Amino acid sequence: MSGIKRNSPKQDSKTDKSKKSKSNMVPEKVICTHSGSFHADEALAVYMIKLLPEYSNSKLIRSRKTEDWEKADIIVDVCGVYDETQHKYDHHQRTFQEYFDKEKKTTTKLSSAGLIYKHFGKRIIQLLLSHANEDEKMLDVLYNKIYDDFIESVDANDNGVSAYPSSIEPGFKNGLLTLPGVISSMNPNWNHPDQSDAHFDKCFLEASKFIGDIFVRYVKNLGESWYPAKTIVEESINNRFTVDPERGAIIKFTQFVPWKEHLHAIEKELGIENQIKFVLFPDNSGSWRVSTVTISPGSFEFRLGLPTEWRGLRDDELSAKSAIPNCVFVHAAGFIGGNKTEEGALKMAQASFL
Repeated sequence: MSGIKRNSPKQDSKTDKSKKSKSNMVPEKVICTHSGSFHADEALAVYMIKLLPEYSNSKLIRSRKTEDWEKADIIVDVCGVYDETQHKYDHHQRTFQEYFDKEKKTTTKLSSAGLIYKHFGKRIIQLLLSHANEDEKMLDVLYNKIYDDFIESVDANDNGVSAYPSSIEPGFKNGLLTLPGVISSMNPNWNHPDQSDAHFDKCFLEASKFIGDIFVRYVKNLGESWYPAKTIVEESINNRFTVDPERGAIIKFTQFVPWKEHLHAIEKELGIENQIKFVLFPDNSGSWRVSTVTISPGSFEFRLGLPTEWRGLRDDELSAKSAIPNCVFVHAAGFIGGNKTEEGALKMAQASFL
């Protein structure tokens, strides 16, 4: 018996507990996407999947081999099958005809990003914004807006859908100034000495984190800043005749809020489209701004501009020309101006109707 070491009863107990603990551990889940060059859609799709608790510690396999797909708990952008019951989310098959909202008559088919968002988007929003769990209306608004303003552009890029008719020549090239363009540039260069799968996988994880972090920041900004601003904009619109008794065409905020998109939507809800022409709000310096209102969200064309003869002028010269004290500036394009006082900003807006 000499030379044979036996564990003490205490050590045997620890070993048994360790074995038991390991046997009770939940098996590691596996996410699979394709190997080789990567794109924005699967980079974002993988990141969104990992936001879900059941996949947060999952293993990622990038492969085009059937035997690797069979190991996966969820597959995106590869395998030629879309079947949510099997957790297979590919969009490259000829029979694929999935859209985010079939009633919307959109021309943009879903990519892997859109597929994952369509099926898991509301859960992801609730995980990132705890208060969305208690506000069903907020959840629905954010779910649709995030697709319209973020995810759809990724889907469109991957599916070759242009944002404008082919007959229109763009005024400039976007180049890398798009998320898909940036993600594409994160692939290894063609002449990089390391063209191994491992190097591509490393670059993919960097790209996935990059676009995923932007997505999370965007969602949180909407839920914590953009959505709460709607109530403030509604109140200001309802009080517009207090600010401008004659026309009700000027509204005022006591602090800056993201108002532009809300304003157009609320006008439509109230049936008062195009009635509001100017918005007053204080800036960071304590002065006041007077902003024009565009004819539609995203447009540069405004409904009514500040007077042409004021444009490009500043300070004393502008105050003398306008006969309004404490003027600060009017932009050369006439879409925004400033005054040191709230009263002065209001007078600048009112004078623009004359």
